Amino acid sequence: MAVTKEKIFAIADELDANGQNPTLAQVRKQLGSGSFTTISEAMTEWKARKAAKEAPAPSESLPPAAAERLGELGAEIWCMALDLATGRLAAEREALAATRRELEAGKHEAAELANQVIAELEELQGKMVVLAAATQAAKDEADTLRTAVAGLTERVTMADARGSEIEKRAADLNAELARVNEQNATLIKTLTELAAKKKP
Repeated sequence: MAVTKEKIFAIADELDANGQNPTLAQVRKQLGSGSFTTISEAMTEWKARKAAKEAPAPSESLPPAAAERLGELGAEIWCMALDLATGRLAAEREALAATRRELEAGKHEAAELANQVIAELEELQGKMVVLAAATQAAKDEADTLRTAVAGLTERVTMADARGSEIEKRAADLNAELARVNEQNATLIKTLTELAAKKKP
């Protein structure tokens, strides 16, 4: 839902009517969202309207009681005093306007800074989401690797056991071969002796 100037005015009027100072933060809280720059510009206009409504209308005419008492001389003095007051009022209004411009510039900078901070915060939150996903992916990959390593370790253990079994079998075969060789040697010796005895 778009944030309009009328909505900002309505919230500011409601806060003011309840005796609360309608600050930028309070207005944004009531809106639920919105740029500080937009709210700041609208609140500047709202404050200017409020000041214009509350400003007392200057009395530029001579009060009847004074006219009757002072006459022509009093009227001249009154006009001079009124001109002087008007000049001072104009100077004070100009000083007030300058101060207001400085304040508005400061508020505008603060609003821009707030928007920048919000944008940076949202960017950091996005990076945190990406980092969390990457961390989870790394954990999943580590679990997969641990499972694979466990499987390989089991296979290596089985291979070691099989190797030990093969080595034992080879030792048995070597022993059997040695026994057969010994029997063959004995048999050959016996045959040789028999053959020697049969010669004339």
